[in-house]
Amino acid sequence: MRFGCHLSIRDGYFGAAKTARAMNASAFQYFPKNPRSLSVKDYNREDAALCKAYCAENGILSVSHSPYLTSLTPYNDQKRTHVIDSLLNDLEITEACGSIGVVVHFGKSLPHLTLLESYQLMIEMLNDILRQWEGTAKVLLENNAGIPGTMGTTLEELVQIRKLSEFPEKIGFCLDTCHAFSSGLWDGENWNDVLEKGKKLNYFDDLEVIHLNNSKYETGKGKDRHAPIFGGGRITVEQFDQLINTPLLVNTPFILETPKEELSHAKEIQFLQDTWGD
Repeated sequence: MRFGCHLSIRDGYFGAAKTARAMNASAFQYFPKNPRSLSVKDYNREDAALCKAYCAENGILSVSHSPYLTSLTPYNDQKRTHVIDSLLNDLEITEACGSIGVVVHFGKSLPHLTLLESYQLMIEMLNDILRQWEGTAKVLLENNAGIPGTMGTTLEELVQIRKLSEFPEKIGFCLDTCHAFSSGLWDGENWNDVLEKGKKLNYFDDLEVIHLNNSKYETGKGKDRHAPIFGGGRITVEQFDQLINTPLLVNTPFILETPKEELSHAKEIQFLQDTWGD
């Protein structure tokens, strides 16, 4: 099993990779640049190349996460231009670091558009971005948190958006367990149903990473508040056990985005390995 966590790039991309190995993690996630800005970063190419080589040498997988302001359903043309330029920059950095792809939140419905128009805008955005992207790093669409029925909370939507894009081969998926619990997609008791539905939709064929997060709130409440895997959350160890032990996910990296103030990620990764490691 591959367990890891989100890490800072305060000491560079190479520094993050070395931190992952020091924590005995076999995967990690990072923000390619300032997470609160859509500015284009002139990144350190040498640092990125060292990260790529180090990860390859030590068998570490990585993914990046787009800044918080990234939206695949921008509310105006100016925001649209900023998002496209920023995400192309994210993809370039992600590729240089040898990472699988960049995690991007599924779009949200806009008040001045119908739900169908919001989906259409999202597909147009993906086409505009991926038409310009020639690397191997993928856009990894992440399921949304939200009350049941909110845009981006079902496997059907994720799969359909990928199918309807002009470049499906450049799109993969990221499953966030807290988001899935929040939206009622996975209520802790229906993993077999989720698994069967995902198989029928071929969702798991393109699932590249799992955000392994517990939830501070009950399922179906639409609240996106992460909690440690062991204690403090509404998802039990037994429920996680069913998900993590799924044979289809054996090679999928599990990335913690849990609050490290409550339990250090190094300790939590050790607990994960003790519980579910080989």
